[in-house]
Amino acid sequence: MDNTALVIVSILFVSLSILFKHYASSSSKHSCKLPPGPKPMPIFGNIFDLGEKPHRTFADLAKTYGPLIRVKLGSVTTIVVSSASVAKEMFLNDHALSSRTIPDSVRACDHSKFSYAWIPISPKWRNLKKISVIQLLSNKRLDDSQDLRQAMIKQLLAYVQNCCTKLQPINIGKAAFTTTLNLLSNTLFSKELASYESSSSQELKNLVWNIMLEMSRPNFADFFPILGYIDPFGVRRRMASYYSKLLDIYNEIIHERQNVRSSNHFEEKPTKDILDILLNLHEENELSMDDLLHLLVDIFDAGTDTTANILEWAMTELIKFPNIMDKVQNEIDQVLGRDHSSIQEFEISNLPYLQAIIKETFRLHPPTAYLLPRKANSDVELCGYTVPKNSQVLVSLWNIGRDPNIWKDPEVFSPERFLDSDIDFKGQNFELLPFGAGRRICPGIALSYRMLTLMMANLLYNYNWKLENDMHPNDLDLDEKYGMTLQKANPLRIIPIPRNT
Repeated sequence: MDNTALVIVSILFVSLSILFKHYASSSSKHSCKLPPGPKPMPIFGNIFDLGEKPHRTFADLAKTYGPLIRVKLGSVTTIVVSSASVAKEMFLNDHALSSRTIPDSVRACDHSKFSYAWIPISPKWRNLKKISVIQLLSNKRLDDSQDLRQAMIKQLLAYVQNCCTKLQPINIGKAAFTTTLNLLSNTLFSKELASYESSSSQELKNLVWNIMLEMSRPNFADFFPILGYIDPFGVRRRMASYYSKLLDIYNEIIHERQNVRSSNHFEEKPTKDILDILLNLHEENELSMDDLLHLLVDIFDAGTDTTANILEWAMTELIKFPNIMDKVQNEIDQVLGRDHSSIQEFEISNLPYLQAIIKETFRLHPPTAYLLPRKANSDVELCGYTVPKNSQVLVSLWNIGRDPNIWKDPEVFSPERFLDSDIDFKGQNFELLPFGAGRRICPGIALSYRMLTLMMANLLYNYNWKLENDMHPNDLDLDEKYGMTLQKANPLRIIPIPRNT
């Protein structure tokens, strides 16, 4: 047995008596009020019950124990919310559940101390929220930068056309990831930072991808926080390396911009990108440089992988159901005609069936299995049960989206269900919460939605699509790979075919 394993075993055994006392005191204090759930094993709790796809395990447990269940993941009491009604009660009174359970991986480079996504509700958090919602991601600000994103759409179409000419299949998830990365980098920095084919500009792309991968790995330090002191599997060390390299890239971009701003040749002009806004706030002492840098990390982490995954899932469903693809292409043609070279952002509002497809994809294939974990600041009453202080609370988007009490034929991909529905995804309808709800709702809803619909509308307007190797759509699998985001287990590779003009 190697030294690391010996240390882990020693810590676990030293902790045994503490954990048993914790179980005993917790049970005596809350036994008649705690949410129901499966009986935990000593020390490890229910960890070994979860399997490779915990979101499906929790869905099965909800059938037995109800929409609010309790499991023990190592030393961490975890409450899982699996219905819209419970989520509604939680988010309408979320003050005591507004903190985060911090994964050990995001403690690397002190990211959890500066990140808007992870720091507790505080004056600092409120300032970052105000900056994000009003200064950076408002509809007016996004309107001002839409020409930058339109230029990236033209690059995407040029790449697709090149593959079309060569009859090459496209890994649509990777293409969407690269496009999303460039859409974001142009909105933030007025420059592109990734390429579809060249290896010379892949560093940022690889770093963001690796960060999401590490956050997806099971980490015993999250189940037994005491293990965080030794980082037994090296997750935090690898994350520190990725974060450091990412911060170096941002620092280089910032220094380059600062040099331009301080130059005698720099002329004051209306700001077109987000970096100038952030630097203005920094110079006015409203934003520290650490806050600025880690805010950029948050935006790229939250806005790339999730958006790319949703587009890949949407295209997967359209390939599987050609009649739905035909219907949305006909809508685009009828509303916009066939004389466009590309679709503009402002035109998306005239395409209700396209928007319904996006909503249905959010429902059936949410960007994450759960919202980012909440933490109970005190004992909280929820649906007649007690959520114990310091417990972790997970809202299962995957299970809510498949709840037969809410959705007719929940396993069927049917965009029509949203055509005569007022259900939206902006945090007011608790049966559809891809961006969360309450005070910690994601501030990037508008930007993510614009990028997603813009990519999809242009791909559908200009091309038909078919599977490689003459595969039949009925043979297309819909298996997902569990992680921080719910990726398609087998990447979708499809061949573009020019549409008749």
